[in-house]
Amino acid sequence: MGAGETGTPPRRRAVPWAVLALWIGLLAVVGPFAAKLSDVQHNRAVDYLPSSADSTRVARIEDRLPGGETTELVLVYHRDGGLRPADRDTAARQVAAITRANPLTGVPRAVPSSDGSTLMYRVAGNAPGTDEKKRDAFVNDVRDVARDTDGMSVVVGGPGALATDAGDVYDSLGGPLLYTTVAVVAVLLVLIYRSPLLWLVPLAVAGVADYLSMGVVYGLNQAFGTVVSGQNSGVMTILVFGAGTDYALLIISRYREELRRVERPYDAMKESLRGCGPAVLASSGTVAAGLLCLLAADLNSTRGMGPTGTVGVLCALVAMLTLLPAVLVLLGRRVFWPLVPAYGSEARRRRNLFAAMGSSAGRRPLVVLASGTALLGALALGTLNLPGALRQEDAFVHRPDSVTAMETLARAYPRQGTQPITVITPTGRADATLSAARRHTGVASAERGRSGGGWTEVSVIARAAPQSAAETATIKSLRADLGGSYVGGPSAQQLDLRDASARDRLVVVPIVLVSVLLILVLLLRALVAPLLLVAAVIAVWGAALGIGGLVFGPLFGFEGTDPGLGLLSFVFLVALGVDYGIFLMHRMREESLSGAEPAAAALTALRTTGGVIASAGLVLAATFAVLTNMGLLQLVELGFVICVGVLLDTFLVRTYLVTSASVALGRKVWWPGALSRERDPGKAGRQPPVAVG
Repeated sequence: MGAGETGTPPRRRAVPWAVLALWIGLLAVVGPFAAKLSDVQHNRAVDYLPSSADSTRVARIEDRLPGGETTELVLVYHRDGGLRPADRDTAARQVAAITRANPLTGVPRAVPSSDGSTLMYRVAGNAPGTDEKKRDAFVNDVRDVARDTDGMSVVVGGPGALATDAGDVYDSLGGPLLYTTVAVVAVLLVLIYRSPLLWLVPLAVAGVADYLSMGVVYGLNQAFGTVVSGQNSGVMTILVFGAGTDYALLIISRYREELRRVERPYDAMKESLRGCGPAVLASSGTVAAGLLCLLAADLNSTRGMGPTGTVGVLCALVAMLTLLPAVLVLLGRRVFWPLVPAYGSEARRRRNLFAAMGSSAGRRPLVVLASGTALLGALALGTLNLPGALRQEDAFVHRPDSVTAMETLARAYPRQGTQPITVITPTGRADATLSAARRHTGVASAERGRSGGGWTEVSVIARAAPQSAAETATIKSLRADLGGSYVGGPSAQQLDLRDASARDRLVVVPIVLVSVLLILVLLLRALVAPLLLVAAVIAVWGAALGIGGLVFGPLFGFEGTDPGLGLLSFVFLVALGVDYGIFLMHRMREESLSGAEPAAAALTALRTTGGVIASAGLVLAATFAVLTNMGLLQLVELGFVICVGVLLDTFLVRTYLVTSASVALGRKVWWPGALSRERDPGKAGRQPPVAVG
C-alpha cells in the first residue's frame, strides 16, 4: 500500500482493489466486442447521406437489382505526345483480360481523347455488391492487370477506385492515430508532472477508457444501427484521450493538494473527488449534451458522431472518476516522485503567470474586453476566404491513383463527362425517361441498364466535367424534369452531402446553443454568466474558422472545405469551450459565495484554476492536432480548426475576455440570481470555496 496508509481500516484498503477487479472483469466482457468495431465501419459516401436523399434511394434500389450494387471504374491509358498503335493494342489486351476474369455489366468500349494522348475504358462490375472487402478485391484485381507498359501510364479511377482508396486511408488511421495520440499526450504529461511514473497512470487509464468505448459503440451499432465510420471512431479516440486527460489533470491537481493536508491517500482522494467531482461531472455532462444534439442531424455520419462521441466522453469520465483514483490510492504518494507531496508540507510558491495575466485584465477590463473582441471579430472575417466545397478528388492529402486518373481525364476530356449519373426510374416509364434524358441539353449520352423489382437503371453521361458547376446544374435539372425518378451517382451524392450539411447547420446549431445555455443556467444559477460563456465560445468558433480561411488555401494549398466542417467544429468548440468555462465560473461562483468581491472572485478563480485549465487546453489541442497528420483533408481541417479554437479559448478568451467581462460586470454577471444582489457583510465567509483545480 502507499505511504501514509498505516492504520487504514481494512474496508478502505479493499475499496481500491475492488474497483480494480471490477474494471478487469468489465474489460474481459467488453474486449471481444471492442475488437469487432472495425468490422462494422462503413465509409461509402452513401453511408454518410440521409435516407431521404435521391442518391441514397438510388443506391438502395441498385442493391436490389440483379447483381446488386455496381462498382464503377475508369481505366485511363495515357502517353505524353500521343498513344502509339502498340499502346492501343496493349490496352485492348488488358481490358479483355479483365473482362474474362470478372463478371462485368456491359462491354467496355474505348473512348479516345481528341488529342490522341489518352484512352478511356469504363468498367463496371456488380459481383462485389455492397461488400466493401469484395469491392476492394475487385478494384485491386483490375489494378493488377492494368499496369504501366513501355512508358505508357495506366491508372484506375472512377467511383469504385475512389471509395477503395478512401477506405485504405480510413483503415490506416486506427494504429497511427492511436499511437500518435498516446505519444503526444505522454510527452505533455511528462512535461506537466515532471515525474517518471505519474504520467503513465492517466495515460493507461485513458487507454482503458478507449477500449471500453470501442466495445460500447459496437454494442450500439448492433442494437440500434448506429452509424460507425472511420471518422467517427477516430474522433472518439481523440475525445477519450483529450477529455479524459483533462479530467485526470483536474483530479490529480486537487489530489496533490489534499495529500499535503490529509494523511492517508484514501481520505485525500475522497476529499479530492468531493471537491472537483461536481465540476468534472458538470463539464462532461455539457460536452455529452452538446454531442447528443447531433442526433438531430440529417446526415448519417454526423448523426452517428453524436452517440459515438458521447460514449467516448462518458467512458473517459467513468474511468477517471473510478479507475484513476483507485490506481493512485494503491500506488500512494510515491507515484509523485521525485516531487512527493509530504503530509503537512507547503506547496512551493512560484510566480503565478495567470495571476499576472488576470491583474492586467482587471486593471482596465473594458479596454481588454474591447481589444480582444475586435481581434476575434477581425479573425472571423477570414471565413469569407474559406475555399469552396471539397471535391472527391481533392479530399486526399497524398493523391492516390484514383485521383491521378481523374486529373488526367479532366485534362484529356475537358468538355466531357467521365463518370456516370445514375437514374433509377419505374420500369413502366423507362422508355420515356430514357428519351427525356437523351433530349436534355446537359446530357452527352444515356443508356438503359438493368431492371428488377419494378425499377430500371439508366446510365447518363453529362457533357460537363464531374462535380463542375455545369454538371451540378444538369443533375438538378434532371431531378426536376424526371418526376417519379431518382437521380444518383457519385456527383449527386456530393451534391446531397452539401445540401444535407447546410440543413444540419440550420437545425443543429440552435439546438446546441439552447441545450448548453440551459445546462449553464441550471449549474451557475444565473443568466448573464451563461450568456457570456456561450457568446465567448461562439466568438472562438468564428475566429478559428477564420484562421482556417486565412491558411487553408493561401498557405496549405487546400482546394476545398469539407461541407461538415462548420457544424462539427461548432459542436466541439462550443461543448469543449464551455467545459473550461465551467471550471472557471464554478470557482468564481464559490469565491463569491464565500464573500469575495466580484473583481477579487474573478481574479482568484483565474489564479487558482488557470494553470490546470492551460495544461488541459494544451493536451486537448494537441490531441486534436494529431488529426492534421491524417490522410484525408476533412480530418486535417477539423483537427486544425478545433486545435486553434481550443488554444484561443484557453489563452485569450478564458484568460482575458471572460475575466475582464466578469470584472466589468461585477455582481451583474450573476443576474438574476442571489449573488447579483449586495450581500450582508455579516454573512460573508460562512461558506468556504470549493476549488476545482
